[in-house]
Formats: sequence, C-alpha cells, structure tokens
Amino acid sequence: MTSGAAEKQALSQDSVPAGGSDAVERLIREMTLEEKLAQLAGVWVNASTDGDSVAPLQNEMAGDGRSWDEVISNGLGQITRMYGTVPVEPLEGARRLAAAQEQIMAASRFGIPAQVHEECLAGLAAWKATAFPVPLAWGATFNPALVRRMAGLIGEQMRQLGVHQGLAPVLDVVRDLRWGRVEETIGEDPHLVGVLASSYVEGLEGAGIVATLKHFVGYSASRAGRNHAPVSMGPRELADVMLPPFELAIKHGGARSVMHAYTDTDGVPAAANRALLTSLLRDEWGFAGTVVADYFGVAFLNVTHGVAADSGEAAALALAAGVDVELPTVNCYGKPLEERIRGGAVAEDLVDTALRRVLTQKQEAGLLSPSFNPAPPVLTAGSINLDPAVNRALAREIAAQSLVLLSNRTHDGGPALPLPGTLGGALGVVGPLAQDPFAMLGCYSFDAHVGASHPDVPMGILIPTVADAAASRFGSLRSAATGTCENITEEQIEEACTVASEVDTCVIAVGDNAGLFGRGTSGEGNDAADLRLPGDQHRMLDRVLAAAEAAGTRTVVVVLSGRPYALGDFVDRAGAIIQGFFPGEEGGEALWDVLTGVVNPSGKLPVSVPRTPGGQPGTYLRSRLAGPSGVSALDPSPLFGFGHGLSYTDFGFSDHVAGAPAMSTAEAVTVSCTVTNTGAVDGAEVVQLYLADPVGEVVRPVRELIGFARVELAAGSSASVEFTVHADRTSFTGVDLKRVVTPGLVKLHVATSSTQDVHTHEVILHGERRVVGFDREMLTPVRITRQG
Repeated sequence: MTSGAAEKQALSQDSVPAGGSDAVERLIREMTLEEKLAQLAGVWVNASTDGDSVAPLQNEMAGDGRSWDEVISNGLGQITRMYGTVPVEPLEGARRLAAAQEQIMAASRFGIPAQVHEECLAGLAAWKATAFPVPLAWGATFNPALVRRMAGLIGEQMRQLGVHQGLAPVLDVVRDLRWGRVEETIGEDPHLVGVLASSYVEGLEGAGIVATLKHFVGYSASRAGRNHAPVSMGPRELADVMLPPFELAIKHGGARSVMHAYTDTDGVPAAANRALLTSLLRDEWGFAGTVVADYFGVAFLNVTHGVAADSGEAAALALAAGVDVELPTVNCYGKPLEERIRGGAVAEDLVDTALRRVLTQKQEAGLLSPSFNPAPPVLTAGSINLDPAVNRALAREIAAQSLVLLSNRTHDGGPALPLPGTLGGALGVVGPLAQDPFAMLGCYSFDAHVGASHPDVPMGILIPTVADAAASRFGSLRSAATGTCENITEEQIEEACTVASEVDTCVIAVGDNAGLFGRGTSGEGNDAADLRLPGDQHRMLDRVLAAAEAAGTRTVVVVLSGRPYALGDFVDRAGAIIQGFFPGEEGGEALWDVLTGVVNPSGKLPVSVPRTPGGQPGTYLRSRLAGPSGVSALDPSPLFGFGHGLSYTDFGFSDHVAGAPAMSTAEAVTVSCTVTNTGAVDGAEVVQLYLADPVGEVVRPVRELIGFARVELAAGSSASVEFTVHADRTSFTGVDLKRVVTPGLVKLHVATSSTQDVHTHEVILHGERRVVGFDREMLTPVRITRQG
C-alpha cells in the first residue's frame, strides 16, 4: 500500500468504528453523493471498443466518457474482469490489479478498494486457467459433490489472484433447446438445476468468493429460443419452473449476489421489476446480498427495452427496482443518476439502501479493514499455476462422468462399446471435430470467449483433441478433419468415407464450436433455427455411416456440443452414440477412457435428445396436452428422454418399500429400494425419483424430478437407497397463485430415466390445503447404505 493510500484509509478508520454495521453506517453518513454513487458501479479497464465483443453492444457502450483518473476520484465499486478481458500472464494481471487498487485507494477520500469480479462458469475465465466442463456437463454427472469440489478449486484460485466475486452459476432452466446459451445451463429440470447450482455456490462461497446467481429470472424461456428476446410466461410457470433453483441456491447454497436477467417478461424488464428484485427476492425470501446488473443491463432499459427515455431514467428505474451495482462499467449510475437525485426526481435514500448492501459485502471481504493489502496473494508467492495437476485430474473425472452413452447396439454379436484395447491402424477418427481442440470448450471458457479474438496468442492450456487422445493410446490411426462444423466440402466428405471404409472401427466426431454473437454454432447469441446438426454435418454423417455399413466397419458417433441435436436418422445405423456437452480440456482423454472401458459410462441426460429437428420447444417437464395424442400428427416424444444413459454393466432393482400409504399434507413418507450391480464390471447408477400428481387444481406436469442419488457399485454389490419425501415436495402454485400442498393421490416413480420406471408407489395426502412459502422443505434427503 502506498503511503498516501495508507494515510487516507487510516483517516477513514479514525472516524469509522472497526467492524460491524456501525462502520458501514458511519461511512454512509459521511460520504457525499458522488462518493456514494462511485461505490455503485464498476469499471471495465481493459475492454475494447472495437472488434469482437464479449458482451452485447459492448462496442457501443464502453462507458460514460470519463478518464480513469476521473472515474476513481471519488472511489470505485468494482473492477471488471482484470484477468478475463484480454490474454494476460497471471502474475502480470496481479501486478496490474495491485496497481489499480493502489490508485483507487489513493485517489478517494476514504481509501476503499474496489471489489473485483471475474467470470467462472467453466473454470476461472483467465488465460492459462483450467477449462472445466460446462454446466450442462455438470448436469449430466448428477453428482453434487463433484461440482462442489470443482467450485472450491476455482474459488481458491480466484482468492489467490485477488478476486472477490464470481459471476456464476447459471440457474436458468432450459425451455427451448434452440437457445444458444443452453450449454451454460445445468439442464431442463428445476430440481437438478437447483441442487447442482447450490453445490457450486457452496464450493465458491466456501472459498470466500461471492457467488452470483444468474440470470434472475426467466431468461432461458425467450420466444423462439432467441437471445435477449421477450418471454411469454405466466406467473405459475415462473414460480414452479424458473424460481425454485434460485430459492435453493439462496436458502441452501448461501449465495450472496444475484444478477438480473436481460429479458422482459410480459412487458416488464427484470432490471426494472421491483416486484421481483425487492418484494419477492428481499422481502419474501429475505435475501440480504447484492443485486448486480447483467452487463449494460441498466442502460438497456433505455436502449433495447424502451421503458426509459434516457440514461438517467434508466438508472432511476433500476435503482428503485433493487439493482445495487451497475456492471460492467458506469453508464447510468454516474452523472445521469446524480442529476436525477439533485433534481429531486430520485430519493437519496434509495442510494443509501444500495450502498449499505455494497459496503456490507466489501466489509465481509475485508476491503474496509485498515490492514487490507492491495497486492493479491499470488504476488507474495511469486508464481502461480492456474492449471495444476489436481485441477486437470478433477476436470477429467467430471468429463468422464458427464459423457452419456445414448445407444450401444450389437456389433457382430456383441455391443459396439467398449472398444478392444488394441486397434492400431484399424482405427479411424473423422469428422469436423476430430482434430479441433475447441470441440471441448464452451463459450465461457477463456480460449473460446476471449482467446478466439486474439489469434496471435497461443492457447494457454493443453487440450488434446479426439484424434490426439486416440493417437497417444493406439499409436497409428487414420484421421480426417472433415472441415468445420459450418463448412464441409464434398472432397472432405469423400475423404472421411474412404477412411470409414478402410478401417475396422471408425469414430465420427460431430457437434458444435462455441462462440459469441454469431461467431460459432453454440453459445451466447448463437441461437439455432432448428435442432439439425449445424452446417452440412447431417449429410456428412449420413454418407460416412453408409460407407461404414457397406464395409462392415464398427461406428461410434461422438457428439460434442452445447445443446442436444436431433439424432433420429442415425440411432439405428451407428454402432454407438455418445453425447458430450463441451467436456473441457480433459474431454478428449475422458472420452477415450469411456470408449475403451477404462471408465464405465455413467452420465445421464440433463436435457432430452429430440428425434426430429422440429417440434420445439419441448422438455420432459410437460403437461398431458403437450404429449403425443390422436389429435395431432406431430409426436413430440424425445428420442432419448431426460435422465437416460446406458452403462457397460446392468443394474437390478428390488425390495421396493414405502412408508404408510397415507399421510397428512404436513408429513413425510420414506421410499426405498435396493439397487444391485448385476453385471461383471464396476459402475454407477443414478436412481431417480419422480412425482406425478394425476388430478390437480391446476394443470400439473406428467412427472417432475424430486430426488436422485448417484450410487457407485462394484460388480455384484448392492446398496439400499432411501428417499424421505416431505409433503412440501408436492407443492405447486395453485389457482389463487399461492404455493400450496393439496390433499389427494400422488404417485412416486422410482426410475432410471424420465421414460423408464422401475416401480411406482401411490400415496394419499389427507388433511387441509396448506399454503407454503420460502420456508418450505425444498430438498428430498437421501440415504445410501452399502450392503455386504
């Protein structure tokens, strides 16, 4: 700390009691309006104003025109993405951050440092940091403990770099698979999303990093699956599908920040929705943390939503709604808001309310302490490795558990997978993603998110391709990089067909390349017109499978993508199909672990795989009317349903037991079964528990997931799985828009997927209709007891 900054902070601490809310209140009383407003905005110090952007309208909305010195003269609320905006060596980034904090502390009267945030959706979004699998891959693991471990490692790295806040996880529930940001979500079921997101929050917050829940709320239900499009959704769907993950992550995860969505629902933008951001989030749920703007979201009230005439009115609307911090940089919460307040149009008390939350969070992070050191810990250590062996090992474990074996039909009298240990030159690897390291990365992985705009800078991490990982195991192989996802020539298709016809086994890698705003086939702004494989991959795959069929070649189709694609034309022709959702830097190695049987596949689909490219939107979480019927020629049934995933072993279920067949609307019932690995190899099964409410006071889903348990079993071993289902878990938003538990029959399906039940229990709920709220039971506790 410079002497000037130390003196200023010492002066501040002389007049501010150390610790507790008294310190915050004293600061609020002593600050000028300009000093208060400075704490409610960030600055994006490295953001470009031309070229490829990483946020919507970034190039048009770079800030309010003031210089760095002018912006920090009264202090600063946040520093935006010091490490995650351009490629920078970690130590150099730490030095720049330390210098910026020194300047901020020295320039302002109170010497308060800025809170620093970074993206961390698929690992810390910084050059040379581990690229973990994307959230949709987390969903496929059905493994909360694994997600918690990953978030803990990410959080520890962030603290070492002097970062205080992470903009993750995403809790949007998928409603339309065409939406480009499906890869950022955890899946199409609110319970799965809520449980895994809460685990991520626990890991990040446990490392001392403020977790930011996004996007609050309804963002993933945009019309036609288009980014930033309006949402047509009634209050019941919002309450029963979109809100529960956020409730879980706040109540059980302990998240301290929420980011509003870009969207407007029924004409009301989230950033201007006081009923959402204050009445519900704070008054009803008791959330005490900060609400931050999605990038430029406050300005969008004027620019894209048209509910504000100018920046000042946009600021007034957002502040009144409950948005505490304008990110990524100051556009509206500076002079435009100041003028509104001084003119009497906005009460300064609203600023004080937001400031109280901001300063309280800074106090929790130690930023108000006189002993705060602006130099990140990594500078003291002198070196840092953002991709250590422990990270890569965990990334590989998550990737392996996330790969879903969709089909595995017989080949010469046996299943196509696992492959034999020795293939040599009899192995071919073809397809547009065969030799592409970006096949493993989602759009928020640094090298895809930022690095793609800096082609002169090498990738900061080692990412084995599908072909690389095969070559390292088998030595010689035939490979053909069949163009790109969006551009495949006839010559390239012919080359792939030749390889497929001349080998014994051919692996065909298809899917997506992630990018931003049209620079890819998946990711933010890369929405799809339908669910046909992008570009000419459909035709390429059809031709290669035909060539393989003619030659008697075993085929394995590997889909590496950010969303599921329609595979109905290929399921009966490919020997096996494996679905991977951008499995991260170790995805290539994890894939071959699974293909060769080193790892027994255990992933389950977090989203349904469609049979045909049309018929969207559609999820398993549907009403009766949304299913197949005799009054429509279109059957929306998926090719593979939510929760589906095969194994190299078999599992049997027995000893199905439920508690009393009747209970009150305030009691709980236990449901248990024994699951046995009846095959010859070790494996894992995900026992899934679904609720069906056959007769409701409003239309209810045919079924909804209310519990799950991932059970690891050695060959021949068994385990007892017991769920405790409280009547609150049957609650829904009733005809009066209150969340209720109602008497009547419910069915509890023990299943291995949303389409494959193994046993059903019927329970009668009796008693009065109960109204429940945020204090209800939101989880289904599970106990696993090993046998033998």
